[in-house]
Amino acid sequence: METESEPYVRLATLRQVHQAVAELNTARSLADTLQTVADGIVTGLGYELAAVNLVRPDGDLVVAAVAGSASAEALMSGRVGSRVSWERRLTMGDQWGDLRFIPYTEGWVLDEDDVPQWHTAGPAPRFADEWHPMDRLFAPMYTTGPSGGELLGVISVDKPHNGRRPGAWGREALQMYASQSAIAISNARLRANMQRALVRLEREQQALRASEESFRQAFEYAPSGMAIAELGGDQHGRLHRTNDALCRLLGRSASQMRRYSFSDLVHPEDIGTLLRTSAEGGRAELRLARRDGTYVWVSLRNSVVADAADGPRFLLTHVEDIEERKRHELQLAHRASHDSLTGLPNSAELRARLSARLCGRPPGSETHAAADVAPYGCLDGFAEVESVAHTAPYGHGFGSDTVPDYAPDFAPDEYADGGYAHGGYAHHHDHHHVHTFAPDEDGGDGGEGGDGDADARGLAVLFCDLDGFKAINDRYGHHTGDAVLIEVAQRLSNGVREGDTVARLGGDEFVVLADGLGPADAEDLAVRLRNAIIPPIRVDGRAVRVGASFGIGWAGCGMSADEVLHSADQRMYIEKRSRAKAGRRAG
Repeated sequence: METESEPYVRLATLRQVHQAVAELNTARSLADTLQTVADGIVTGLGYELAAVNLVRPDGDLVVAAVAGSASAEALMSGRVGSRVSWERRLTMGDQWGDLRFIPYTEGWVLDEDDVPQWHTAGPAPRFADEWHPMDRLFAPMYTTGPSGGELLGVISVDKPHNGRRPGAWGREALQMYASQSAIAISNARLRANMQRALVRLEREQQALRASEESFRQAFEYAPSGMAIAELGGDQHGRLHRTNDALCRLLGRSASQMRRYSFSDLVHPEDIGTLLRTSAEGGRAELRLARRDGTYVWVSLRNSVVADAADGPRFLLTHVEDIEERKRHELQLAHRASHDSLTGLPNSAELRARLSARLCGRPPGSETHAAADVAPYGCLDGFAEVESVAHTAPYGHGFGSDTVPDYAPDFAPDEYADGGYAHGGYAHHHDHHHVHTFAPDEDGGDGGEGGDGDADARGLAVLFCDLDGFKAINDRYGHHTGDAVLIEVAQRLSNGVREGDTVARLGGDEFVVLADGLGPADAEDLAVRLRNAIIPPIRVDGRAVRVGASFGIGWAGCGMSADEVLHSADQRMYIEKRSRAKAGRRAG
């Protein structure tokens, strides 16, 4: 029962509770706070035993702190009681405000549940408010956050010092202490979460700084070129950053490089390749301009660096110098297509160039007027138009070291205005095929077969065979013979136009392809070349001379390359036999 000195007891208890709550706020960690809560029950509220049961993330409650008994602490600490068992305890017995008191007369039903507990047997109470060892008193702790009312944990107490069940003041003090403990535990959890978040953030920032430093060093000190460029927008492709290797490769400083984009530096012929690579990411081989105006072959690899929130941000470009490899590839390609002795296109390259000029359908198999053009099929997939518009000047033909300008996959701009014709062949600019006609050597148009156009022109094939070369080879040896072949190749190349092809077919046989010629032009060209070959050739201080026989054939669509060469070869033999033996020059 309450005594007459109750006000003094209340004041002393209030001081003890105040001291216990003050100690709650000094705890540094969640574990310290929980232990301080349990200790405050024993030191401030007059109970011999207290345990703090904390709700875990899975909903069950774990004994997080025990005070007042080392034996009880060893038995209960860390043990878990199910949420179901705890909810049953908090719904039975007597309700003292937020407290739950289960007297010993009812508590026996809880002996077999899984909630950790500490109690001893004892005699029956001698008076109504005497505490029995089997009595149980629980103080639930609830959160006060936005969700409000969620169970945070439960304080269980046992053995009041005075041996009596707590009165109204003792109950209010315990309930108030449980409320303050809930606040302290929530704050301690918040501090712990913040500390963990800060530690995690610091670790992430350290990892980010380490990653950025690693990237910076890998970028700056990479042995090959590296660049970061803008992706998208008005500044697409603009270089933000370049490493030292790329600056050295292109002969520009880093500040100078920031003025450019790769489209400013790429070779004009490679701009399409660059645009496709920039849009899609990936790899390309192209040429970039150096400061001195020369170009270097590079392998360019783009990686799109994206931001999870904002989408693609920039291009990370790796630039590798492949000049030596490209030079080697070009050398191999040149060796495969050119004669090793004279440097002229070889037989395979000659046939390739000639075949690229011809389609499988002969002119005249179908006829279309220039005013009413209707394409029909050629074997190479291009349309053919038969029309005579104007005569090409002497100067359009096969390049000596390149694919001819009028190959089916290319249309010269100067002839792109609605179709054009070179003598007996015509071109329609929409389909990029020059249909080749063999002009009539008697003055007519071989393609149309009867108008007798003396100005008709076509693709002339001059087959050249040296006279007297075998005698030089046999008399002076292969060294002298090779020197003669090299000199003859040079004289033939000097005697043709820039666009014509001079090829070595094999042995002492050469072939000249010259486009845009009429029969008289071809005869004049053969005479000039023969006259260029006749002068003496000096080898090792010795002068030797060879002659040359020329046969002129004409290429036309519907013929194969071998047929064209065979025709010119036959004409060469006719010309050789018809010439007087005295007119032939020998060494």
